[in-house]
Amino acid sequence: QVQLVESGGGLVQAGGSLRLSCAASGRSFSSYAMGWFRQAPGKEREFVTAINWSGGTTSYVDSVKGRFTISRDNARNTVYLQMNSLKPEDTAVYYCAARLSTWSSSKYEYPHWGQGTQVTVSS
Repeated sequence: QVQLVESGGGLVQAGGSLRLSCAASGRSFSSYAMGWFRQAPGKEREFVTAINWSGGTTSYVDSVKGRFTISRDNARNTVYLQMNSLKPEDTAVYYCAARLSTWSSSKYEYPHWGQGTQVTVSS
């Protein structure tokens, strides 16, 4: 089915920026909504942002509004997460997820997941 591969994570100082990428492969790419989730140590996986692959609708969790931007490049079947003004509390493993429907903020509604990429923001 659909395979997702994240990249772009790393170590950055507070106030810095990173851009994560999620490359998708499989069938019916344009019909999938894409989401970004993150999971900090000892915490549950939480919603960050999502976008409809074809429709372009976006949504963000309040804690990242104004700092993070989700975008897509349909020609390259890739979704991006631009993260600016990073804070230590942004430290987590970031996961890309796909859903054959419109976007959702619920991790339970995404059947396809990438392996995750570590983002560490130093204080």
